[in-house]
Amino acid sequence: MKVADHLIYLAQLKGLSRADAIANIKSWFDKFEIADWRSKKVEELSKGMQQKIQFIATVIHKPQLLILDEPFSGLDPVNANLIKDEIYGLNKAGATIIFSTHRMEQVEEICKEIVLVNKGKVILSGNVSDIKEQFKEHKYLLRVNGEAIQNHMPGHFEAYDSTGGDGIIIKATGNVSASAFLKDVINQGNEIREFREILPTLNEIFIKKVTERENA
Repeated sequence: MKVADHLIYLAQLKGLSRADAIANIKSWFDKFEIADWRSKKVEELSKGMQQKIQFIATVIHKPQLLILDEPFSGLDPVNANLIKDEIYGLNKAGATIIFSTHRMEQVEEICKEIVLVNKGKVILSGNVSDIKEQFKEHKYLLRVNGEAIQNHMPGHFEAYDSTGGDGIIIKATGNVSASAFLKDVINQGNEIREFREILPTLNEIFIKKVTERENA
């Protein structure tokens, strides 16, 4: 089937009239700048082009619940961002979206609530921000102008690792506030260029939970 005929058929299966289907398809084709693909056959499309057409087929009838399984597979960064923006727009318009992926960095960027599954079992669920807070290790990135502070770290902090550049990763070893630590650093004659807490990635959290489960 040609791409346009394929989409019209699927849209009508979802309850749209032929006229509404054609109008919606034109809108999406214009948005994605793919009007030239209307007469191409589906089997002639590349993996990335197929992903775009599948996405349009999924959202053309404006569903309130979407289940997307690896929607960025085969897409280059530009087109991945294009689809991502549309996902944000659909969610903002009120659609609930279930997003399935193995790419933890995509989960961190896109999702609000997560369920991590390993071998068919739920190992962790909840709000992304809350989970990252729960697993934080009180590590901070510090960059300064001035003398190196690794050898005389203010109390209750220790140099944990080097960034490979002009910064160090430090870790709190006791109950002390970050503001008190920064005050000590400045009193040593250092000018602070950057200071921020390092929260664990979902990838690190997933590996930690799976390892704990396997060793239990």
